[in-house]
Formats: sequence, C-alpha cells, structure tokens
Amino acid sequence: MSTAARLFRGETTFDFISQRKRWFMFSVALLVISILSLLIRGLDGSVDFTGGTIVEASNTAGVDIGEVRDQLADIGQSGARVQLREQVDGATTIIVQTESLDAAGQDELVATVAEIAGISPDETNVNAVGPSFGAEITRRMIQALVIFLAVVALFISWRFEWKMALGALAALFHDLIITAGIYSVVGFEVTPATVIAVLTILGYSLYDTVVVFDKITENVNDLNTRNTFSEIANLSMNQVLMRSINTSLTTLLPIGSLLFVGSYLLGATTLREFALALFIGVAAGTYSSIFVATPLLALWKEREPEWQRMQRRVTRRSGGDASVATVLAEAAADQVDAGALARPPRQRRKRR
Repeated sequence: MSTAARLFRGETTFDFISQRKRWFMFSVALLVISILSLLIRGLDGSVDFTGGTIVEASNTAGVDIGEVRDQLADIGQSGARVQLREQVDGATTIIVQTESLDAAGQDELVATVAEIAGISPDETNVNAVGPSFGAEITRRMIQALVIFLAVVALFISWRFEWKMALGALAALFHDLIITAGIYSVVGFEVTPATVIAVLTILGYSLYDTVVVFDKITENVNDLNTRNTFSEIANLSMNQVLMRSINTSLTTLLPIGSLLFVGSYLLGATTLREFALALFIGVAAGTYSSIFVATPLLALWKEREPEWQRMQRRVTRRSGGDASVATVLAEAAADQVDAGALARPPRQRRKRR
C-alpha cells in the first residue's frame, strides 16, 4: 500500500515522540529569534496604536519618494514616514504618516502634500488618531487574551486533564510569540485587523490540539494496559494526521488566495494585514499541535509512576521494541477481536 493510501487510512507509522528533541530545538530557536527581535526591534504599530496623522493623496504629479521627503523637510517633517502605493490601474498614491499634530500643523501638512501631489487639499484623505485610542485597543486586546486563555485552561482541565491544558497553552504561546516575532523581523505593520486575526488563529490552534488530545484519551482507555504513553501518543497522532493535514490545507488555501491574489495581485491592500496574520498563525498552529503540544504532554506523562512502570513492563515484554508499527498491529488485532466478541451466536435450527 502506498504512503498516500496509508496516510488517508490513518495507518502511517511516523515516530513523532522519539524525535521530540529535534522539534523542541527547532521551536526554541524560533522562539529565541522572535523574542530577541521583539526586545530589540519591537513591533511596527500602525497609527491606530501609536497615534498620529495620515494623509493620502493621488500622485497626479508623478513625484518620487525623495521629492516628497525633501518638501516635507521644509515644514519640519523630515521624520515623516512616506510610502508610494501602486493601485490596480497603475496610478500611485502618496501616503504620509507623522506623529500627532495640532490643527495648524495638520492643515500645513495637508496643504504641503496636496501641493506635492498636484491636487487640491479637498481631494486628500486625512486620518488623525490620538494616542489614547491605541492604548485602549491594547488594553482590550490583553483583556480578551487573558479571558480566552483562562477559559481554555479551565475547559481542557475539566474535559481532559490539567497537563493537557498546559500543553495546549504552551502551543498557544508558541504560536503567539512566533507570529509576533515574524512581524517584528520582517517589519510588517501591526493593525487592529492583525489583532483580530491573532485571536482567530488561537481558536484554530486550540481546535487542532484538542483533536489530537481527544484521540489520545480514547486510545489510553483502550491500550493503557500494555502500551507506554509515547506509543499511544504516536499512534494517536498517526491516526489523526490526515485530518490535520486536510484541515490545514483547506484553511491555508483560501487564506493564501486572499493574501496573494486579493491583496498583492488585485490590490485589495485592506485585507493584507488580516490575511497575513491568519496565514502565519494557521501554519504555526498546525506545527505546534503536532510537534509541540503532544510531545510536551508525552514528556510530562512519562514521568508519572504509573507510566514509568508500564514502560519497564513493555520493555521487558518486547525486548525494547516500542515501534509505532507494533502498536498499530496490536490495535488492529484488538478491533478484530472486539468485532468477533460482539458477533451474536448463531441459532441452531430445530430438527422436526
């Protein structure tokens, strides 16, 4: 049987748990890079977080960024952030972002940008946000995140156990830090749409992790009398691996279309921040549910006296053979035996 067919049937024998040091080292490397970048470079917050004034104007005069910067320096705005955004029809838009200005400073900036672009001040688009608005968004985001994590921890502890809750939370923090680190390293701008996307991907990462944990719980109830926890965890992840791949692909494909086709090819730039955070977070969530949450859970469970005794018993019985293929074969045999036991006895016909 081909690998694709075995993957579809959930009969693969990938040994995830024995390679957990490799997965942990890779995750730790990503986390260190992300944390260092966040500490050194920080996040590039949009005007909604930092406060400031944004002026947009159609570049009918066809000026470049250097000319815009030179004329802004004449009015004392040499530190302004200047962008030229290309539209679908080939035209460009001048975008100037400065710190918060008073009414007189804002009027002077609008008049200067309009003069540079070759249009009247009434044709410009002005967006002014105070710094208190960004602080309010940040405070509400942190509140929502804390409440979400508390509810998640309580639910998983009630439905499964507290060690599974810790594993799920570790995967969530893993996804959060790596997503923020990528934004910091690459210099992507953080907007309110990014915050919404981050809260969305937390739910996705949690869903994928709970699917694996549910299968582990089911297999523990069936196989805990003769298999170690690592064997059961390996079996469970192989059984749900195709489901995780299908879920990830069906999620990433439309997000990728929204990101690359919608925002970059068709020019729908307002969707870029939302789709970008979703794409990064879903990819990180898929990785963490398989290579972070479950290996961490196996590491913690193997330290329990019950599972340590089971490890010694299995090692003596099998001579050190703790392969996933062996567990799969035993599970298949159990299903056959269960079917045979569940079959009702045949009734004999009475002879007349």
